[in-house]
Amino acid sequence: MTTDDKSELIAINEAFYRAFEKRELSTLNQIWWQGAGSTCIHPGGNVLKGWELIRSSWETIFKNTDYLEIDTEIINIDMGQEIAYIVLIEKVTQVNRGRKLEALSMATNGFRKMAQKWYLIHHHGSPIVRR
Repeated sequence: MTTDDKSELIAINEAFYRAFEKRELSTLNQIWWQGAGSTCIHPGGNVLKGWELIRSSWETIFKNTDYLEIDTEIINIDMGQEIAYIVLIEKVTQVNRGRKLEALSMATNGFRKMAQKWYLIHHHGSPIVRR
């Protein structure tokens, strides 16, 4: 792993969150691997397998959201030549119909390098429950 590889991975992870925040499905289309093996688990949700189901879930989230703000804190990055993952905390502020919700999640984003480009192949968010 070179510094350039790590910088590229961090940049694609950041691009994912900015596209999520701005509700840009066209950008998510470029970031996500669109194969049947991609998986996504939204906090409290079921496993979505394959780009069609994942894309549909983002469309629903975006349709039902007036505003999003997402801050992230990277906890760990593990990276090989073709597979990498980033573990992070997501702080999501969502506004819908004038109602503001804030949520903390622990997330894992998995990436695979194909044709010299990193693609998101897995996103799993789990709510952080305070005791």
